[in-house]
Amino acid sequence: MNIIGTSPESIEVAEDRRLFAAVLDKLGLRQPANRTALGEGEAAAFAAEIGYPVLLRPSFVLGGRGMFILYSEEDLKAVVRQVFEVMPGKPVLIDKFLEDAIELDVDCLSDGETSVIGGMLEHIEYAGVHSGDAAMVMPPHTLGSEMLAQVRAATYALARELRVLGLMNVQFAIKDGQLYVLEVNPRASRTVPFVAKAIGVPLAKLAAKVMAGKKLSELGFTRELVPRHWCVKEAVFPFVRFPGATIALGPEMRSTGEVMGLDADLGIAFAKAQAAAKPGLPTGGNVFLSVKDADKPHAVGIARALSEMGFTIHSTSGTARTLAASGISVKHVAKLSEGRPNAVDMIKNGQIQMVINTPGGIIPRRDENLIRAAVYSHNVCIMTTITGARAAVEAIRALRTKAVGVRPVQAYRGNVSMA
Repeated sequence: MNIIGTSPESIEVAEDRRLFAAVLDKLGLRQPANRTALGEGEAAAFAAEIGYPVLLRPSFVLGGRGMFILYSEEDLKAVVRQVFEVMPGKPVLIDKFLEDAIELDVDCLSDGETSVIGGMLEHIEYAGVHSGDAAMVMPPHTLGSEMLAQVRAATYALARELRVLGLMNVQFAIKDGQLYVLEVNPRASRTVPFVAKAIGVPLAKLAAKVMAGKKLSELGFTRELVPRHWCVKEAVFPFVRFPGATIALGPEMRSTGEVMGLDADLGIAFAKAQAAAKPGLPTGGNVFLSVKDADKPHAVGIARALSEMGFTIHSTSGTARTLAASGISVKHVAKLSEGRPNAVDMIKNGQIQMVINTPGGIIPRRDENLIRAAVYSHNVCIMTTITGARAAVEAIRALRTKAVGVRPVQAYRGNVSMA
């Protein structure tokens, strides 16, 4: 068969860990320490060699199917068999997981000679959340010009080396000021429609023409366009339709749709995206805040900001002690195992307007899932990551102090500058 666009050989190079590592070495690009395993015993040995936490995933899958972030050998033993069962006979990939790293998605269009970045989207959540589930900001909102220049150079080098014809998606991580390549997909990604609307260019149509033999110069797309406004992508989840489903963000995609928020102000753009994804951010009322131990120091600033805006903070014993020790007024709520009234009772009674609850492990504890199930059943705003909670605080502050305007997406077309 004659395959148009990027060749199957290039796709194989991008998916095969050994071949891809050779490409990165040739280009002088970093990637997290990694191994490929053909059996469960080998996977356990390699994970121990790399050092936990690790990201375990099958090869040749879409949607992050069968992917897990693991913090111990016990975690690995619980899931390793099902990872190998996703693609029998194919190797399983083991990557060192970069904790608290900034993740960046880049969509690029190449005609074999010229490559142009369509858009760069910075994740709100730290690396580890599937790009289909992550909230994203375009253009990047925390990365400086020097780092973005490194990202551009790496993207163009990869497109050239892989001989991409059409679209390519690259996922980067930035940790301690260092740029890492997580993976390259020499194809269209799920972020392409969002990027196309953000810059006002039909990227999929141009890619199809490039795959059929056109050059980017013929199509008039030769320079990266950067929006002068903020574009925020948020995922829409179906949890309310699946009682008992695990409710958590991770490397395996769970969303069934996405929404877009546009505004000149980043906080308002994020608030618009939350309103579209529903139920939207509250501007007052009660917040239930309960986070894992590692997030407790970060929760102090979030709780203080909410308290200063007039919210009343409710927490279970561990988080409540941390907040009280920092001088924040907090009301104690019983854990589900301690009796009633507890957080689920308050949610059902309409007494909670927002929940901030970060998971304590790869599989949420029973109490966590019951709280989140109640949230989705009763249409209450929830944030399950600390970075998402920080973004929500800034958006609430913007909602309380700035006017919210509505414009059609067409009105933003052309509001771009050349990179």
